[in-house]
Amino acid sequence: MIQGPDNSAPSNPAFLSTDFWGGSSKSWLCLVLLLAACLGFYSNIFNLIPRWEQREESQSPEAHHLQDQPDSLPLSQDKHTVVLHRLLLEKTEVRLVYPKAQVLQPTRTDVLVMTPWFAPIVWDGTFDSAILDAQFRNITIGMTIFAIKKYTVFLKLFLETAEKYFMVGHKVNYYVFTDRPADVPQVPLRQGRQVVVLEVRNYRRWQDVCMHRMEMISNFSRQRFLHEVDYLVCADVDMKFSDRVGVEILAPLFGTLHPGFYAADRGSFTYERRALSQAYIPRDEGDFYYAGAFFGGSVLEVHRLTAACHQAMMADWARGLEAVWHDESHLNRYLLYHKPSKVLSPEYLWDERMLRRPPYLRKLRYVAVPKNHAEIRNR
Repeated sequence: MIQGPDNSAPSNPAFLSTDFWGGSSKSWLCLVLLLAACLGFYSNIFNLIPRWEQREESQSPEAHHLQDQPDSLPLSQDKHTVVLHRLLLEKTEVRLVYPKAQVLQPTRTDVLVMTPWFAPIVWDGTFDSAILDAQFRNITIGMTIFAIKKYTVFLKLFLETAEKYFMVGHKVNYYVFTDRPADVPQVPLRQGRQVVVLEVRNYRRWQDVCMHRMEMISNFSRQRFLHEVDYLVCADVDMKFSDRVGVEILAPLFGTLHPGFYAADRGSFTYERRALSQAYIPRDEGDFYYAGAFFGGSVLEVHRLTAACHQAMMADWARGLEAVWHDESHLNRYLLYHKPSKVLSPEYLWDERMLRRPPYLRKLRYVAVPKNHAEIRNR
């Protein structure tokens, strides 16, 4: 190799570059790695800071919904942060304190509390109202009441007692079907509750009113109730509430044990026994006998039930048939083959004049009022 006068390496740029990188490559590599680590760290920090301009364009509908809530926290683009905020909010909203259930100490051993298809039968002592009220927050319950002809005389007592005992603390729409809107009384209502008068035609016979009740509930469920309420309770107006009836009754579909048949065998049930009828139930079939005076569920399920019953009644009518107990016969047929998800005990439907109260019936929640059927029904 040719050397310079001072025995140093020639001033060749290529040579200088090779010596530079070769002599200190490890130091430079460390610096590069350190710089990359710093950039990554600060990038993560900046990602935690809300980018407001981008958030307005890219925020999901769920985030918009949360932001609209007055007690929600500022949201970043991090989905995990959104979930965390929601969990924090939910955690601080509700605190439930109640006695622990004892697995080996059932609350009721004197009555059946579960059907063979695992639907609960609701009796006093089988539920905790505080837990259920928390689960059913922010819902609206609709109640259909038919006050045709002179049945309007029952409205005042019905509504007054309902305001005292029915779904206390929840929003309620009382849907009053009547041919006499002027006779609907003015009753003081709790906040979030209202009476909605639905004017309908009357019918010559009370049986025809019963038969067309299913049709009207079905039509209004599709046209209106689906958009206004979450659950629908269908009740007779010639009754009164005498104790608490709350969200423990709510389910996708519920029926109520008839007070006259809850302890009877199926051979005693007054099902429709004519095979030509759409309400026909053979003598070796049947779970319970359900009352037509108190049933309900989600609006969609009530619509399905009432539509099916109405279609069956129209098929019978075309053959010149009328089921023995009209809409109640068709209700029992439907609930036999479309099992209710909850069954209400006779606490939720009783007649003190006709029946002696047994000791296991701790409460009477919804009871018949005295009336002259001949005077009321066909006038």
